[in-house]
Amino acid sequence: MEVTNKIVIITGAGSGIGKATAIHFAKYGATVVVSDINLESAQKVVDEIATNKGKAFAIKANVAKFEDVENLINTTVEKFGSLDVIVNNAGIGPNLLKTHESLLKDWDRVIAVNQTGVFYCMKVALQQFLKQGYGNIVNIASLAGLKASPSNISYSASKFAVVGMTKSAAMEYATKNIRVNAVCPGYTESALLDQLLNAKPEMDAVLKSVIPMKRYGKTSEIAEAVVWLASDSTKFITGQTITLDGGTSL
Repeated sequence: MEVTNKIVIITGAGSGIGKATAIHFAKYGATVVVSDINLESAQKVVDEIATNKGKAFAIKANVAKFEDVENLINTTVEKFGSLDVIVNNAGIGPNLLKTHESLLKDWDRVIAVNQTGVFYCMKVALQQFLKQGYGNIVNIASLAGLKASPSNISYSASKFAVVGMTKSAAMEYATKNIRVNAVCPGYTESALLDQLLNAKPEMDAVLKSVIPMKRYGKTSEIAEAVVWLASDSTKFITGQTITLDGGTSL
């Protein structure tokens, strides 16, 4: 996949899908800005990439704060001269309550990170992409943004929003050499899945029963799709949601 020498920002890259994606981009020759709200976690990913002779740099950012997003993108452009790709991965999960039981603070927190944070990153990145005449956005949505996800109202709302924002922006900038796509992972081995299974261990058998492949996805499998969408191999793809769910949506 052709991403050699591309400058790539990945939010929420200190763990899970974000970490795997950072490692994959570096493996294929990109320079990766590993961003996370936890700078220590981000730096550990940078160190791992450096150990494998990759190029990476850590920047702390809370995507729910617009000034942090501006600093993330402006610092990247100042340091490397441009920005080729931004992967909007940072996200958090809810407390798994039915809609009438949902806590207002949980709604506000999830929407702030998963929805508003993606909007902030898209807004600032697009301003840079328009200046330089090209760019690529890959948003990490979810199967919960495509189909019903009970006891998950804030997370589902945020991920449906990410799919909608992806499609809207793709149409707006299709003639500007800017592509916008999303990936929609199903149940993937990650901190969010661990959170669910720790709260309800009985869900392990339930979830696997609805996955035709009878297993969870691996973060490396999601990362491969993200790198592919960001590569020069997919120049005619925009506004798409690539579903990686082991057949669950079937």
